[in-house]
Amino acid sequence: MKLRRKILLAIILLVFIPVIVMGGVSYYSFSDTIEKKSSHFYWVSLLETDRKLKFALSEITTISNSAITQQSVQQMLKQPEYAITYDRRQEINNLINHPMIASFAFYSNERLVYHTDDALGMQELREQDWYGKVREAEGRPVWVGPGENGSAETGTMALIQARLIKDYDSLEDIGTVVIYVKPDLLDQVFWEAQTLKQGDILLVNKQGKVVFNKSGEHIGNRAAFPFLTQEQDNGKGYYVDNYLNEKSLITYLPSHHKDWFLVAITPSRLISSESAPIRNIALLLGAVSLGSAFLFDRFFVRRMVRSIISAVNGMKRVKQGIFSPISSHRPADDETDLLIDGFNRMSSQIQELIGQVQTEQARKKEAELQALVAQINPHFIYNSLESINSMAVLQGNKDISRMVVSLGKLLRISISENHELIPLSMELEHVRHYMRIQKFRFEDKFDYAIELPEHLRHYVTQKLIVQPVVENALYHGIEPMDRTGFISIKVMEEETDIVVDITDNGPGFSQETLLMLWDKEPSQMKKYRENGVGLKNVHERLKIRFGSRYGIMICSASGCGSTIRLRLPKLLT
Repeated sequence: MKLRRKILLAIILLVFIPVIVMGGVSYYSFSDTIEKKSSHFYWVSLLETDRKLKFALSEITTISNSAITQQSVQQMLKQPEYAITYDRRQEINNLINHPMIASFAFYSNERLVYHTDDALGMQELREQDWYGKVREAEGRPVWVGPGENGSAETGTMALIQARLIKDYDSLEDIGTVVIYVKPDLLDQVFWEAQTLKQGDILLVNKQGKVVFNKSGEHIGNRAAFPFLTQEQDNGKGYYVDNYLNEKSLITYLPSHHKDWFLVAITPSRLISSESAPIRNIALLLGAVSLGSAFLFDRFFVRRMVRSIISAVNGMKRVKQGIFSPISSHRPADDETDLLIDGFNRMSSQIQELIGQVQTEQARKKEAELQALVAQINPHFIYNSLESINSMAVLQGNKDISRMVVSLGKLLRISISENHELIPLSMELEHVRHYMRIQKFRFEDKFDYAIELPEHLRHYVTQKLIVQPVVENALYHGIEPMDRTGFISIKVMEEETDIVVDITDNGPGFSQETLLMLWDKEPSQMKKYRENGVGLKNVHERLKIRFGSRYGIMICSASGCGSTIRLRLPKLLT
């Protein structure tokens, strides 16, 4: 996967998804809270509705309790020949008198005895579904709602209370009373019930029939509520289910009437509308975070990745030996631009270093070529020198013999040694042979001294770095003098370095002369040009081999002699 896509994916994972998750958690948490609050609100409303329903029904029950114990009612049901006069009719009507009672009827065990308005015949009464419950109640009042007694289907809804009438003395069954209560009683009770907009409260029996509901619709219909068939610990609860093909919050509470339940229905869309703002805010935040991620990718990540890709492509070109700079149209104001600028500077420096290395390689090849030329048949030269030495010994010329021996050893060290680094003792031995040869030439014109501490003998140095400096002191310092010259070679240590001081008592030279010799030294004097190795060459060799802190330091002044210091690192073989 490419870097840009990884960064975009990381932004989405770290920003967009957490925002969506937090919004979703907040939305569902708020929805659950609203659901619980709504359920509690309805539970309180159902509890208050049931209390009012109990009070309203109790008023009717009190009237019927008083009526069935009256002597006129008892005699009317026990005596078949009991004549119901106008006065007795008025008395009975006054016994069961309430604004909500529409009519009533008294039945003996064999027939309909007394009624107001229309009433069921004795046979019809016995055929009613609820009549068996009346017989089982043994005189306790039985309530039958509009959805249970079939009155809702005929359009003349009524709430029925029916109960057996006992003989006041013997407690034997002597009849039945049926009281028809106006549905206004239930309307008043349910109308005052608190509901949310478009919510409804139902009175349902255990068979699932809607006994009554606040809206007045669906009375008598059957509803399959799960709690009707389940054992309830405390009898109350709530759940979400479909009701009339609409997802709704259903809160239920058992009524004081053992066969009834109060049920509150609230469409879920009403509840979700309360949490809709939080949902919308969560979606808006998700859209904003996603849009921000793409804008961040468009205006920042893309430019950053483009800079990185440019740097990678530049590195590929460097690998191929192409050091073209990366073009940048913007000033360096952040890390990506600094990356391009740093790469360009690095590429330029590498190109310069490669040029320097190539130059040094060319010089090295030239030196190797010269060394090869100088090494043409070295054995022939050694053998020739041995022959000259033998002839000098035979002739008794010891000076020639010593000079030939020193020259042979000098050539053997400078030409035949294959190692680039040699011990300091060997390097100074090379210088000592060189000085012996020069002593034969200059005779007593100069003298020299070499000091090498024993503990520094085994430290290594680059080959042929002291002899060119000594030669420079001999030709430029000692040769022009009228008095006897002296060259001192002293090796010392300074912390982690070794210094070699080559001091002469020559006339010295000014700074201008030094700069001229430094720049033009290889072509100044024939003697020195033939040697091919100067101070500048020694300085560059030391810097290339050991680093920029190592090389030559020159200290000189007109008439005060010269001191040239070589600084070397402490290295052991």
